[in-house]
Amino acid sequence: MNRTHNNNELRIEHVGQVVELKGWAQKVRNLGGLIFIDLRDRYGITQLVVNPKEVDEQLYETAIKIKNEYVLCVKGVVVERESKNPNLPTGDIEVKVTELEILAEAETPPMLIQDDTDALEDTRLKYRYLDLRRPKMQRNLIVRSKVMQIVRNYLSSLDFIEVETPILTKSTPEGARDYLVPSRVHPGEFYALPQSPQIFKQLCMVAGLERYFQIARCFRDEDLRADRQPEFTQIDIETSFLTAEEIQTIVENLFAKIFKEIKGIDIKVPFDRVSYYEAMSRYGSDKPDRRFGLELVLLNDIFENTEFSIFKQVLENNGDIRAINVKNAADKYSRKEIDRLTNLAKKYHAKGLAYLKYNNGEFNGSFSKFLTDNEKQALIKRLNVEENDLLLFVSDEFETCCTALGALRKQVGKELNLINEDVYDFLWVVDFPLFEYSPEDGRYYAKHHPFTSPKPESLPYLTSDPAKCLAQAYDIVLNGYEVGGGSIRIHRREVQNQMFAALGFTQEEAYKRFGFLLDAFRYGTPPHGGIALGLDRIIMLLVNTENIRDVIAFPKTQSATCLMSDAPSKVDPKQLEELHIKVTVDEE
Repeated sequence: MNRTHNNNELRIEHVGQVVELKGWAQKVRNLGGLIFIDLRDRYGITQLVVNPKEVDEQLYETAIKIKNEYVLCVKGVVVERESKNPNLPTGDIEVKVTELEILAEAETPPMLIQDDTDALEDTRLKYRYLDLRRPKMQRNLIVRSKVMQIVRNYLSSLDFIEVETPILTKSTPEGARDYLVPSRVHPGEFYALPQSPQIFKQLCMVAGLERYFQIARCFRDEDLRADRQPEFTQIDIETSFLTAEEIQTIVENLFAKIFKEIKGIDIKVPFDRVSYYEAMSRYGSDKPDRRFGLELVLLNDIFENTEFSIFKQVLENNGDIRAINVKNAADKYSRKEIDRLTNLAKKYHAKGLAYLKYNNGEFNGSFSKFLTDNEKQALIKRLNVEENDLLLFVSDEFETCCTALGALRKQVGKELNLINEDVYDFLWVVDFPLFEYSPEDGRYYAKHHPFTSPKPESLPYLTSDPAKCLAQAYDIVLNGYEVGGGSIRIHRREVQNQMFAALGFTQEEAYKRFGFLLDAFRYGTPPHGGIALGLDRIIMLLVNTENIRDVIAFPKTQSATCLMSDAPSKVDPKQLEELHIKVTVDEE
């Protein structure tokens, strides 16, 4: 039999037609001899009915054998249902079976094959091929496929060229750890899997391609979380001769097209531009979620004469005191709840959390006895304090203070349901520092990557005072998630050498790691820049899930393992011998 329709296609106007369908048995019900089967394929469900009075004995015996997830091929006549199902697109009809074939039997699956499955995530990942039968998971992958088509069509319409860059490349350890691949042909030497196509896409600009894009697989050996994977996909874009604003406009219009075609939503362009300093100061994050309030407020001037020793010491060390006002929440957070929030602040390196509750015209809390009348009145005015408000304070150096209080802001916003989930808030974060300093290592690291161009006014400070340098970098943020990051690149060899020097590389080290890029810069490199957009994270937000594994066909766990294929795994000693590798395992 050849399939004439899919299982979401038949309607009342098809009544009387002879059809042929294929799919899986979603549910089987025997009601006093009448057998009803919900037949499922990728498109939907059609109800089948087998009537023992209208079919031969052999067909009926076959129907009795059918269990959930059997693969079937049926032929029958479309009839109108007596009891319609308004929840199904095909709920007005059913197919009266006249021919039936079992194409494959199935054991009882270890999980329910439906949107609301009761399976734990480990079970879902171990039996991923069953998990992917669930309509919800298939819808996620269909959205992913459509977005990739939109990206390709849109960028191609703007004269971008799709170029594939190498998967086996040179290790350039700077940032996350590389995944290494040993070479059999060159004993003792290794390829690295690319953390991004960064150098190669810049070389495409040196090559004069002018507009490049790629839906690129990338690999990073780093600690995982819900929205990270060791292998991930990014929409990689690079252009020559365009300004940062022109690149951002291309990206804004791409997102507008994606959201219009996938969700039917008109996204307002251009997106807001917010400086790194403003984002940190107001929201405590360089990827701020602006869908709710609870903005951070600086209070240094109010406490300049404080007797509270913790605040006093922070101010003496040129730190910050900031607070958020959680409106009408004093009675919602007990001392035990405050302790929980304190532990969260400490996770972000704050030394602690101070708090005040305002009830009956009085402040009570961890440092209320140190408050003067002037400080009380200033707090009420600055923070718009009203009855039953809860004030949370963090005091520390700028970045720690903002980051810890920003984490509290996000947590409280979720707990009190302050976030409007129907809003899609895009913004660009700009004017990033070019470097970040590591006290542990005693050196500067690139805030983004070592090929990011400093702002022209920062060039004099590149080697003399790196902390003063700002980057020509821009991150695109959606609802508190960074969904892409880009920059104008360094295109002059002498500036790139200065950048490497600021990062502590000797000329020999820089050439050893990036020599082929530096060599290319000798032959006329155009000004260029680009961006990498996180495809997985974009799909995650489009389908309203917080788990990136829900939008990847075969993901890894948070410990970077595949429960289905049992990767990573040990290999045959002969393979190691061919690669000239000896494995030593620490017994601890």
